[in-house]
Amino acid sequence: MRRTRVRFAPSPTGPLHMGGVRTALYNYLYAKQHGGDFILRIEDTDSNRFVPGAEQYIIEALNWCGIVPDEGVDAAGNVVETPSERHPHAPYRQSQRRSIYRKYAEQLVASGNAYYAFDSAEDLELMRSRAENAGQTFIYNYSTRGGMCNSLTLDAEQTARLLEERDDWTIRFKMPEDRTVAMDDLIRGHMEVNTSTLDDKVLWKKADELPTYHLANIVDDHLMEITEVIRGEEWLPSLPLHWLLYEAFGWTDTMPRFAHLPLLLKPVGNGKLSKRDGDKMGFPVFPLEWTSPDGEKSHGYREDGYFPEAFVNMLAMLGWNPGTEQEIFSMQQLIDAFSLEKVGKSGAKFNPEKARWYNREYLRMRSDSELAELFMPILREKGVEAEPVFVEKLIGLIKERATFVADFWDIASCIFVAPEKFKDHGIKAGAAFEKPATGRPADPRAKVYDDSATEPFLAKDADKFWKEEYWRAAKDALEHCEAGEIEDYVRSKGLPLGKVMNCLRLALTGAASGLGIADIISFIGRDEALSRMEFAIRRLGTVFAIESVE
Repeated sequence: MRRTRVRFAPSPTGPLHMGGVRTALYNYLYAKQHGGDFILRIEDTDSNRFVPGAEQYIIEALNWCGIVPDEGVDAAGNVVETPSERHPHAPYRQSQRRSIYRKYAEQLVASGNAYYAFDSAEDLELMRSRAENAGQTFIYNYSTRGGMCNSLTLDAEQTARLLEERDDWTIRFKMPEDRTVAMDDLIRGHMEVNTSTLDDKVLWKKADELPTYHLANIVDDHLMEITEVIRGEEWLPSLPLHWLLYEAFGWTDTMPRFAHLPLLLKPVGNGKLSKRDGDKMGFPVFPLEWTSPDGEKSHGYREDGYFPEAFVNMLAMLGWNPGTEQEIFSMQQLIDAFSLEKVGKSGAKFNPEKARWYNREYLRMRSDSELAELFMPILREKGVEAEPVFVEKLIGLIKERATFVADFWDIASCIFVAPEKFKDHGIKAGAAFEKPATGRPADPRAKVYDDSATEPFLAKDADKFWKEEYWRAAKDALEHCEAGEIEDYVRSKGLPLGKVMNCLRLALTGAASGLGIADIISFIGRDEALSRMEFAIRRLGTVFAIESVE
């Protein structure tokens, strides 16, 4: 039995998609469950698509999620370049391993499993055009390689001369003719593919002296003693080639087992989940905020206020089913319960509301003191100074209403700041409202009216806020009653409870819904409540002259 060793091998071509995080997570869970190693390897052989900062983004995102590699990255978050006892297979960047791959490519040529190809880009484009004109698709394999410029059609002298003179040649794999490749996948079961449908993939390029993904992937997995390759469904078409490469090298005894994960799908309809879907529907598809080289900014789950535990739990359930009704899992519980056999074959549809649900559940599991500590910096940003004990008590009252820590301000800002503007509580058809910076849709009820609009707003809605006696009754109740006795006082005066309480709520909070009035008064105190009542009466006094519309 070999020690379990799995790897996550992203390319630093941009921010890490949440689908990539899920692949890393499943690898990590598998490794930890089997007492093995989780390795991070940076596959940066595609120099044309390399994006500065992407590598560090990958490392930071995995660390935020608690998916910490055993090899490949040191304690400071750097990709290891020098072999050591803990990192024996360094370097872990493929670009720093370039001297390794040509030897293996040449080995395949020597064994007759690969060949040198000298076809120019123009030659290949001409062949594609001819095939298209004939209603066919050009495939560079046994059916066409005999008519191309390669070491199979040239003699040894011509081949040697072109290898010396040209700097654009490649080494291609020699795909067998009409052979059925039988393969097994830990998720998808047994599969068979005929090689006649496959092309002779390029394995190594003289132009940059770098391997393609296919060669580097196989060589590194072999040298790093990888036992299972757990990767996305998009690599499934490459499996026959990789299988045959292991055979060609004579490595079948140490060939890893393969598992191809299902895609993450759009919330609506089919298709792979993309950044465009997130932009359109107001949710992130990246774990962390990312700014592209051209300045385009994409928000992330961390910056949107998600707990990393909630994000990881949500991702784990996208494609994997524990076989029970349990939905909330700690990382250790995921490690204990995870199995590739319970990963589905079909794509997993992402549900943004379910992601919010997970965060809501994790927020409620946090203690009031923990949440207060997280909320205090937000208060300081708002210019509010408050005692931690006071904030903790408030959190205990409002946490059931919140999904994110930032929601505490939206729910309870009236506790800290007296209203100066008033919000429309009626949903108006076609009403404009701003989209918050986080990308989450705004509540259409939160349409703020400035001072100049206050009077006509109240005149229009005089059926809701009318008659001075209701405002005076609310103020009298504040002066003479405890917070919990206000409703009894209003009823004893024979006044409509809803009308008076609406006046009181508008004065205390500036809005027509929110925390309970008794709770608000208990936090701000009677003196502050009366002060707000007086302010509202002065500001909105003109409404009292309006005729009743009952």
